[in-house]
Amino acid sequence: MTGSVLVARQVTWAANRWTTRIEHNEPDDDNLVRSEDAKRRHALVQLLSWVTVVVIYVVAGLMIIQRFGVSLSAIVPAATVAGVALGFGAQRIVQDLLAGFFLFAERQYGYGDLIRLEAMGVGNPVIGTVEEVSLRTTTVRTPAGEVVITPNGQIVQTTNLSRGWARAVIDVPVPAAVDVNHVSDILRDVGKAAYEDETLRSLLLDVPAVMGVESIDLDQFHVRVVARTLPGKQFVVGRTLRAKITRQLMAKGIRTSAQLATGEPTGAPQ
Repeated sequence: MTGSVLVARQVTWAANRWTTRIEHNEPDDDNLVRSEDAKRRHALVQLLSWVTVVVIYVVAGLMIIQRFGVSLSAIVPAATVAGVALGFGAQRIVQDLLAGFFLFAERQYGYGDLIRLEAMGVGNPVIGTVEEVSLRTTTVRTPAGEVVITPNGQIVQTTNLSRGWARAVIDVPVPAAVDVNHVSDILRDVGKAAYEDETLRSLLLDVPAVMGVESIDLDQFHVRVVARTLPGKQFVVGRTLRAKITRQLMAKGIRTSAQLATGEPTGAPQ
């Protein structure tokens, strides 16, 4: 038994060292812009280490039973009956394990991804960064620093906010009396200036685009601005663009009739 504990700890130590090496090989240490290959390798290491530790303890348990002189062939019938009973009683665990297998096989998300999870029986979705993925559970850390552990079988929908690229969506409310073409020209100038800004240039994939009037109300209309960004950086870019747009509109004598709306999900990182 002592040997199995030592071997399990060795496996855990090796897995931690492997993941640390993966982190050091990344040119950017930001979890949100980590490469998809690094995310998958990290998740694979976590999964393999978890399965290996479980196998070690199972084998150790069988060896201990043999040490006490109990024949394994004699306990097979009892184990079969117990297995059927556990199968009925542990359906949720089996569901979690199967869901975890398909989650990994389909590459839905991995370590470092920014995701939104909607779980069965939970009213509000959870938004956060994936810290650990195993066959049974997914561990997410929210922007408030909370660690949320969700059984994989209870997840009904997953939104990956950091795969490939992201998009910051800004709806600019403008009084109906203002010329929409004039506002669109101002927003295009803001987009070009933002793309030339050294701070935002590294986060933007192209020049923010003015999509035109998104909606019309009785006393105002909304002009939508869309910016493609690096994965997970849509929130930073969105906040910065809203500040720039507000300042530029006020400088031109145009006051927005409400705060700038955004397409960010509730609970987005601050």
